[in-house]
Amino acid sequence: MARSTLADANETRDWRIFADFAQVLIQQAAGLYAEEPFGAELLRAAYALDSTTIDLCRWLFPWAKLRQHKAAIKLHTLLALRGNYPTVVILTPGKGHDVNFLDELSYEAGSCYIMDRG
Repeated sequence: MARSTLADANETRDWRIFADFAQVLIQQAAGLYAEEPFGAELLRAAYALDSTTIDLCRWLFPWAKLRQHKAAIKLHTLLALRGNYPTVVILTPGKGHDVNFLDELSYEAGSCYIMDRG
C-alpha cells in the first residue's frame, strides 16, 4: 500500500473516530494501573498538567501565530501519574496562554492536579 493512499484516507476520515478510540484505550489503561502503588495515599487519581511549545514554519502554518515572523503550537497534556499515560492532549496556537487550557478540562472530584505556574 502506498503511503500517499493512507494519507489521503486519513484526510477524509473524521477526527472524532481517533478521539473515541483514544478514550477507549485510556479507559483500558486506567483499569490496568488502578492498583499500582503510587507512593502517596490518595483516594482518587493524581494528574500532572504541562505544555510544550513546538516551533513551526510561519509560511506553512499562518494560523499558528506566535510572533511576527514565528509560528508555533502548544501541546497541552494531562498525564495520569499512576500508570504514566496521557488522558487529555490538546493542541492550541502558540500565542495562547497555558491557563486557558484549564477551561477545557473536566475535573474529577477529589483528584489532585499538579502543574507548574504556566
